Amino acid sequence: MATSRIPSSTLSLKQFLQRQNILGIYRNILRTIRQVPDEKDRKYLQDWARDEFKRNRNATDEDAICMMIRQANNHLEELQRSLALATN
Repeated sequence: MATSRIPSSTLSLKQFLQRQNILGIYRNILRTIRQVPDEKDRKYLQDWARDEFKRNRNATDEDAICMMIRQANNHLEELQRSLALATN
């Protein structure tokens, strides 16, 4: 009987793509936060983003993950809008 060479912890294609999407959102949030002019606000937002992503990194429920992705995208868009208004 042949055994699989793929480790049991290997991600499926869907999980891999979802992970890449989440990491992209995280990077975009951190890039956007770098544009915040006030150092205290920037530090607070960086800590908040890191804590949120760390807190949810072990989530496995697909519906909950999709909801968190939508929520993260909404936060990113809101932050970008706020920065755009502040610079105009």
